[in-house]
Amino acid sequence: MEENMTKDLESTSMYHLFAKLFAHVAKEVSDSFGDEGKEAIKRGVKNFGEERGRDIARRAKAKGATNDVANYLTSYDMDRSDFFESEDTYGEGQVEQLFTRCIFADQWKKDQTEEYGYLYCEMIDPSIARGYNENLECIHEKHFFKDGVCTFCFKMKE
Repeated sequence: MEENMTKDLESTSMYHLFAKLFAHVAKEVSDSFGDEGKEAIKRGVKNFGEERGRDIARRAKAKGATNDVANYLTSYDMDRSDFFESEDTYGEGQVEQLFTRCIFADQWKKDQTEEYGYLYCEMIDPSIARGYNENLECIHEKHFFKDGVCTFCFKMKE
């Protein structure tokens, strides 16, 4: 009987757990402090993202690369797993990403906590880019929650 019970359990990963933890914390802060709480969450994500970006810049420097757009993704700090599906397109002075799968968005949608996931998604990539290079702009036009895909365009400000 116990064997049948474990077959019904979904496997979990740190990605799943991160998404769930973030949503629980964001919900509690939002419920307790309203819009001020949501703004605090966004500031926390911004600070976290900028710290990650500075670390990515240090990774680029350690490889002998400059922290420009061409070296951004190749120096990135988070490995892509099967939980993410994306296509990177390099152009002159920019790189575009199209994500067709994101474990974070999948988990937030499954748990019906998209409003809290959006607090993360809205802030994280622009903040990482800014921490990496204050002149690296991140344009995030499409979002999983509204569009079913996420798109990013990273380019240097003129």
